[in-house]
Amino acid sequence: MFPSRSLSSLLALPALAFISLSASASPYPRTTSSPATLKLAVRINSYGIKNIAAADRARIQARQAGGSSSISAINNVMTYTADIGVGNPPTYYTVLVDTGSSNTWIGTTKAYEKTATSRDTGNTFSVGYGDGSSVSGEEYTDTVTLNADLVIDNQSIGVASQSSGMGSLEGLIGLGPADLTQGTVSNTYEVATVTDNLYKQRTISSEVLGVFFAPASSSNSSGELTFGGYDASKITGDVSYVPITTTSPASEYWGINQSIRYGSMPILDETAGIVDTGTTLIYIASDAFHKYQSATGATLNENVGLLQISSAQYEKLSSLYFAIGGVTYELTPNGQIWPRSLNTAVGGDANSIYLVIADTGSPSGSGLDFTNGYCFLERFYSVFDTSNARVGFATTQYTDATTN
Repeated sequence: MFPSRSLSSLLALPALAFISLSASASPYPRTTSSPATLKLAVRINSYGIKNIAAADRARIQARQAGGSSSISAINNVMTYTADIGVGNPPTYYTVLVDTGSSNTWIGTTKAYEKTATSRDTGNTFSVGYGDGSSVSGEEYTDTVTLNADLVIDNQSIGVASQSSGMGSLEGLIGLGPADLTQGTVSNTYEVATVTDNLYKQRTISSEVLGVFFAPASSSNSSGELTFGGYDASKITGDVSYVPITTTSPASEYWGINQSIRYGSMPILDETAGIVDTGTTLIYIASDAFHKYQSATGATLNENVGLLQISSAQYEKLSSLYFAIGGVTYELTPNGQIWPRSLNTAVGGDANSIYLVIADTGSPSGSGLDFTNGYCFLERFYSVFDTSNARVGFATTQYTDATTN
């Protein structure tokens, strides 16, 4: 029923830790069109990484096959949320932030409060998930307040009347390409996203989204979104851009071309894949994964679902090098391991060392041979540029961090 480019995200349920960093908001828009930032909060969940790895892998394979690409609401470890206001005066909802989907919806566990700015379009929305979970209801347009500098008039929002598998989730804000909304709202070919409308309403001068994550193991595990540009204070070098890939199905998302080597050994020739804030780990095609496993000497821990290495093997671990658009990004040995401070949170041993490189479950050549998820993006600032159909990366103070 739902197109292959329907909603794609990791969704959150109860957390072990919830660090609130949400910005204060006001229903009154600013008058300038310079970049503005929305602070995020990180949730660390307690369900165990093994389920996440399996569910992520299933979602990747669904994307490769052109099917529904989302997973269960209970399978992720780390997610980022924001508090957004809907209506005037606004009612605030804690929503998941996702660059792998584009619909914005609320109302699953906290009721939609109508105000003078609320308008029922008469349309319905419906989004299905790969595991059978779903959300559906009516489409409204309303004022959406991200913060005092980011207020959107007449934004399309889904107001849920039915849902399955959503747990305590209050909503989701989708920041992916607009064509991911096709087929999700009745009588509508495509829905303008939050970023689209910020640009169209001249709140921001360019349709660009900057994304910053600090490692969950750092002293300040915060995140932020910058609409209309990027936050230069968060980067330590230039932003280098690469065009969106033309290879399907990666081209339907924030897809890029890259190659990977482990030390001096190539493990993945240049191929297409995606960048996704909603994915926790870094996934590579099966043939590349087996080369990586062999080179590191890692063994699969069946209980946790991740590769495991000894302390001696960690001391010998080489960097991974991601070649993207003529620029090479080094993921250090510390960047390749799961934060040891969070081992027990995912069912692991406190003193063990687990790797964050995982297997897509499919050989290279699928058109979606890797997913650079949170464990990549916490080391490199990312820029999603709709206006110029490109993705950019830059180093940060955390690129060479040793906190894991």
